Amino acid sequence: MVPEQPAFADAPLAALAPTGGVETPPMPRDIGRLTIQCADQPGIVAAVAGFLAEHGANIVELGQFSTDSENGEFFQRTVFHRENLADRLSELDRDFEAEVGRRFGMSYTFTSAASPKRVAIMVSKYDHCLLELLWRNKSGDLDMDITLVISNHDDLRADAESFGVPFVHIPVSKATKAAAEAEQLELLTGKVDLVVMARYMQILSADFLANVGCPVINIHHSFLPAFAGAGPYLKAKERGVKLIGATAHYATANLDEGPIIEQDVVRVSHRESVGELERRGAEVERSVLARAVQWHCEDRVMTYRNSTTIL
Repeated sequence: MVPEQPAFADAPLAALAPTGGVETPPMPRDIGRLTIQCADQPGIVAAVAGFLAEHGANIVELGQFSTDSENGEFFQRTVFHRENLADRLSELDRDFEAEVGRRFGMSYTFTSAASPKRVAIMVSKYDHCLLELLWRNKSGDLDMDITLVISNHDDLRADAESFGVPFVHIPVSKATKAAAEAEQLELLTGKVDLVVMARYMQILSADFLANVGCPVINIHHSFLPAFAGAGPYLKAKERGVKLIGATAHYATANLDEGPIIEQDVVRVSHRESVGELERRGAEVERSVLARAVQWHCEDRVMTYRNSTTIL
């Protein structure tokens, strides 16, 4: 039995999407996405549009950005319609490499909007980010296939299983960390397209990140590094902060320094207690993480150096 809608499942994520728009209502099965990245140079947009037209595809949405008008890095996300796309996708990929990609030195991907990304969620004891993702997915606001929830505690098993999502408890201690990560990798590698750390209170090792085989998105309060470690809201209260917030970013071997996908803040004052700061911080964390996951699952996020472009 699915629980009643939580009070925190507020406005649809559609209202908070990038300027390029959002894919609602659900797109038909013949909608594809092409993302490209390369050195900026004349003729890219024309070549991509011409290729799609010649291969029977109609562009329905287009976003592009260059880091500089001279010697910049170019990014483009194109949403297109092509009848019988499922049968044509591999052919489009092959022909694009020969006719366009190689000529411009592009990195590119073709995906189908009808194939949701397979997502695994890692969580510890805090439930707000996990429940936000589960509810958004159940309500249809966040299109992804949540394959499982992995936790180092057993506390949230009932929450995950009430949404029909498998829950795997893998305890982690300093002595068992390597073995625990090996068990996690066995469940994840080659089986998911994205891992989301929804307040998973463990540091993932460089070895884990190198071998998981997909991006990892993390959420943390934006007090870091000023209020790192235990009790950040107590430290923030003692310091008299006037803003609290959250940051969603890709996890890298450099702790909390990966490319930032989304951030947000709310104003606070001396009147808020530590508990109120924690509550308001949780609200920001869940919405920031949900937007970051949605944009990734819609192929809107492209990384360059240690930054991101959201199209």
